[in-house]
Amino acid sequence: MRAVLAPMLFVALSAQAPADPLRTAVQADNAYVVALYKELHQNPELGFQEVKTSARLAAEMRELGFDVTTGVGKTGVVAVMRNGPGPVVMIRADMDGLPVAEETGLPYASKATATTPAGIASPTMHACGHDIHMASWIGTARRLVDMRPDWSGTLVMIAQPAEESGSGATAMLADGLYTRFPKPNYVLALHDHAALPAGMIAYSNGYALANVDSVDLTIRGVGGHGAYPHTTKDPIVLAARTVMALQTLVSRENDPQSPAVVTVGSIRGGTSYNIIPDEVKLQLTVRSYTDETRERLLSGIRRVAEGEAIAAGVPTDRMPLVAIKEDFTPATFNTDKLTRRVADVLVDRFGKDRVIPQPPVMGGEDFSQYHRADRSVESFIFWLGAVERKTWAAAKGNPLRLPSLHSSKFAPDPVPTLAMGVEAMTSAALHLMPKGGR
Repeated sequence: MRAVLAPMLFVALSAQAPADPLRTAVQADNAYVVALYKELHQNPELGFQEVKTSARLAAEMRELGFDVTTGVGKTGVVAVMRNGPGPVVMIRADMDGLPVAEETGLPYASKATATTPAGIASPTMHACGHDIHMASWIGTARRLVDMRPDWSGTLVMIAQPAEESGSGATAMLADGLYTRFPKPNYVLALHDHAALPAGMIAYSNGYALANVDSVDLTIRGVGGHGAYPHTTKDPIVLAARTVMALQTLVSRENDPQSPAVVTVGSIRGGTSYNIIPDEVKLQLTVRSYTDETRERLLSGIRRVAEGEAIAAGVPTDRMPLVAIKEDFTPATFNTDKLTRRVADVLVDRFGKDRVIPQPPVMGGEDFSQYHRADRSVESFIFWLGAVERKTWAAAKGNPLRLPSLHSSKFAPDPVPTLAMGVEAMTSAALHLMPKGGR
């Protein structure tokens, strides 16, 4: 969001919308939801380790009268409430935290630790706001239970594990999410936004988030003494040339109107000043939207790496090794009809100055899997502003001056953020499950 929009948006946030029964109920329940948020914030768990978190959420849903199943996709929760004829609406929240040491200074800051899949003990934090997502999810369930006379259909609430690794949604689907439980007509989610003030919503129609691929690239050469480089095929020099050449996949081979990113996030090789190693290992993140662009980038990485190796005279049995990780996260797509319907509902409720369209981002979200698994399922995820208003105003809306998602200093403003999240999601669900149908 551009800083020049700050005055207009801040003024818009100051306007008070007229009260209505839903808003009044959300405000009355917000203290409970905020308290739950702080409890979840203090007790984060990593992906597929959300044992206590899922038990806590399952208990809340059972108390509300849902038919609850735990252990779906290892630690996922599925809660179903049937309330007469009508469509099936699925609302998803994700549960996992991150191996990040919290530095917010909040009185309810996390002091939890966990062991990563790599076996490393690490401080743990909800640095991506999944605690906001879960608390909003519970708040929405509480409102919809209280408003059962006002809607008709089947509500499926899922608490998903392991979003950060991009594998939780796939695990739940593989465990029968669409066969053991009512298959949704619509699936909804929200994600907090680290550069949008609390009280705001943003959304994209069509692509909302990107394809995410992780690639391990091993550049192999022939090692030797650093004093005699002519007797070697130096993989460090070759790796440097390869890193630069890879950028032409975006700048010279990709259509500029189809966004793409190839980032080398890690490069490791060598052990000493005077030793030319046998190999260098690179780790890449590759981002795109369309399947065609994704395939072009991935095949191009292999071609460029091999071409640079051939140009350097590397023996044929020492060609680069390219390994594309299996935990691919496909692009998140907001289906047109559902996006327009829900966006119109949110604009009607909050005003067009508080519900704004935004371009898609290059981050990834495995929420994408729910539509991709069955294209008849319409999907929509929206962004929920989470930044304290005075903090956002002081930064003049410049995201470079605000802690980002995954930052150790990311600290949502819970009271207005959760109230907005619950009211928005409840409004969307009520619209999709009208009493008496359409």
